[in-house]
Amino acid sequence: MRVALGGRRVGGWVVAVGVEPPAGVALRPLARWSGRGPAPELIELAEWAAWRWAGRPASLLRTASPERVVRHLPPPRRARPRPVPASPVTRLVDEALARPVSLVRLPPAADPTEVPLAVAATRGHTLVVCPTAPLAAAVERRLRRAGVPAVRHPEGWAAGAAGATVVGTRAAVWAPVGDLGAVVVVDEHDEAHQQEQAPTWHAREVAVERARRAGVPCVLTSPCPSLEALALARPLTPPRSAERDGWPVVDVVDMRREDPRAGLLTPALVRLLRSDRRVLCVLNRTGRARLLACAACGELARCERCDAAVAQPSAGVLRCTRCGTERPVVCAACGAGRMKALRQGVTRVRDEIEALVREPVAEVTGARPAGDALAARVVVGTEATLHQLDRADVVAFLDADQELLAPRYRAAEQALALFARAARLLGGRSGGGRLVVQTHVPRHEAVQAALHGDPVRVSEAEHERRTLLRFPPATALAEVSGPAAGELVAALGHPPGVEVLGPADGRWLVRAPDHRTLCDALAATPRPAGRVRVAVDPPRV
Repeated sequence: MRVALGGRRVGGWVVAVGVEPPAGVALRPLARWSGRGPAPELIELAEWAAWRWAGRPASLLRTASPERVVRHLPPPRRARPRPVPASPVTRLVDEALARPVSLVRLPPAADPTEVPLAVAATRGHTLVVCPTAPLAAAVERRLRRAGVPAVRHPEGWAAGAAGATVVGTRAAVWAPVGDLGAVVVVDEHDEAHQQEQAPTWHAREVAVERARRAGVPCVLTSPCPSLEALALARPLTPPRSAERDGWPVVDVVDMRREDPRAGLLTPALVRLLRSDRRVLCVLNRTGRARLLACAACGELARCERCDAAVAQPSAGVLRCTRCGTERPVVCAACGAGRMKALRQGVTRVRDEIEALVREPVAEVTGARPAGDALAARVVVGTEATLHQLDRADVVAFLDADQELLAPRYRAAEQALALFARAARLLGGRSGGGRLVVQTHVPRHEAVQAALHGDPVRVSEAEHERRTLLRFPPATALAEVSGPAAGELVAALGHPPGVEVLGPADGRWLVRAPDHRTLCDALAATPRPAGRVRVAVDPPRV
């Protein structure tokens, strides 16, 4: 609707009818009806999500509304999907649909479109939420080929509301689905399912709550389930031999036994680079070098202004990553003009590999899309490489310790998710692909989980560790930051069961034994006038 407020027309939603106005408030007629919006059940879901993630319903209602005005719904799409042949996956789906919430753990080589197809063929109109747009497109194509009336969100908003299977990324969890039969979340572990801006809602949690309110089954799939999903349901898995065969051959390179002069290009990796196989090298450090030392005196290269370590974003320039100060490549201690890289970046590694293989090597990062890299035999890049390319013979993590030992409580889970994503590009053991992991901690549970095709090694270790340290899902956590964060924390006080940690770098952590205690405390705290960000379930703390 459009309503007249303060001399101008603003947009809004009708969320209730027959409501008595407060005393002293005069009603005015609506200026204009724009079109259809979220159904009553989605309005109620948005109100719940606003409480659950300490946000405002308006931002969630915007996500649940169509991109363009929809005045009338088309006729519902009717089709007779072809029967899905019986397979190990369909048998798992039959068992999953008998439960309110189920978790299907399939290896990376399994086709991620099989579960959505089996669910839609059995339950009719289904809501399918995928982490990425390419995967959503693949699911939609598979459903259409099988005769399932499927539409993509957001362009298929009206068709979905009329009655069809809806497929999309994170925001699709708010899409209307006429005569909803089931909800499927593909790769529930993927961080892309969580909204980055506050409120930081997670598609998995919204999907489970939506299915519960609608009385339909919710099926979660993942090759390496998150602890949050494991807390919701016991996983349904294929036979152990089939799951292990669905992971590629893993070569673990123990960097403690390698010659340190070789840097990141170990002999095992060099042999693969010089072969005729397609190799993707993953290194989550951009630029030429992220940590430098003088080649003459060994002094660490630091900023003369703030004393932080400097990086080398391009040839001939040193730049402070903290304050941005630039200077020529000159040692501040002895004046020498040559540096050695202690932590190489993607660009520097690409240059070294080009000199080694004597052929063009492509570079892919979040800021530099694949483009010509699609045709290159050797590609070097950040983890964005794993999402922009669709095939490889070898995927090598040049410095896996950067992920395994990251200062985040979800580091092991996130590292295994990267290994699983790489494994999907390689296929199973029979495909001949190889996953190379270079690390100083070869006995780390994430490395061993990939090596043996057994994600339980991570989930068991993580569950014990997080329970002892009181991290989610053993507890509920929120991060408060922004200029007015201190005012909000002061107003919050110390409610029963709520613990406030910090400040550290201008951020506070608010912890409680469960989400009801945490969210009730945040909902009862008035927001200050200044800017403040409350991130419930922060993914990287």
